[in-house]
Amino acid sequence: QVQLVESGGGLVQAGGSLRLSCAASGRTFSSYAVGWFRQSTGKEREFVAAITWSGGATRYADSVRGRFTISRDSAKVTVYLQMDSLKPEDTAVYYCATGIDSLATTGYRYWGQGTQVTVSS
Repeated sequence: QVQLVESGGGLVQAGGSLRLSCAASGRTFSSYAVGWFRQSTGKEREFVAAITWSGGATRYADSVRGRFTISRDSAKVTVYLQMDSLKPEDTAVYYCATGIDSLATTGYRYWGQGTQVTVSS
């Protein structure tokens, strides 16, 4: 079992930046890829970004490409989502997830509790 804890959410003005962190405990990330997802009120959860276990490959949703950057530390126990040029439509609860071996947008087995990101206009 992998436990994930997200942090770093908050309130920011449009155009600002935030960095989210996802820390793993228990089995840690093992050799899994890690993804970030978000869900805003009244909408379905959507894929944001993912990174392989090695950190050598990444994948982004079209809506965030060029503004968000996913990375992981060398110890591979924390994954980050750097969010720049934030827009009000980025407002959502952000979740990290793991438990798969690829950069897929579905099929993740382990999920964190989420962290709220609010972007004011």
